[in-house]
Amino acid sequence: MSNNTYKLGLKPVELENANGEQKELLEKANNANGMIPNMYKNMVNLPGLQDTYDTGYNHFRKQSGFTPPEQEVVFVTLSIQNACGYCTAAHSFIADNMSKTPVEVTNAIREGKEIPDEKMKALSEFTKVMHDTRGNPSPEQAKKFLDAGYTEKHILGIILAQSVKTISNYSNHVFHTEIDEAFSGRILEDA
Repeated sequence: MSNNTYKLGLKPVELENANGEQKELLEKANNANGMIPNMYKNMVNLPGLQDTYDTGYNHFRKQSGFTPPEQEVVFVTLSIQNACGYCTAAHSFIADNMSKTPVEVTNAIREGKEIPDEKMKALSEFTKVMHDTRGNPSPEQAKKFLDAGYTEKHILGIILAQSVKTISNYSNHVFHTEIDEAFSGRILEDA
């Protein structure tokens, strides 16, 4: 992310200065994550933005049909495509420590190298297609994804992930969100 991009003047919202709706959302984030990530402190300036993100994120996790490692392939791929250093670090951390995505898969996505697992490679490639075509894949591109063992429902799951990552990635861009210490071990050097 360039330092020449617009930065919002809104300040992060802390629990002690949050209004009722903001406080509820921040407490929910704290309960879910064991911390309140900097991204949440920023997005909650507009509670509906934070709530919409939370709702979509939870639906993706529960309904997308992807395994936890596959979910991180989608999220890391989209974070890289959207040039969001914050979400790249956060989802790489989640991939390593919670979803148990093979580190060689996550690192290949982060470094723009070939993914060693064919099915995860197909998932990452089709996620890029969906991003780059703004949701207009060719029949051949969709067939390649479906032939890798995915379903049309998975395509809808990628669309849900795209909406969630648009909210978080773009919010992080305009806030220039500082990466939390918890995710600092997975900062992408050129992000």
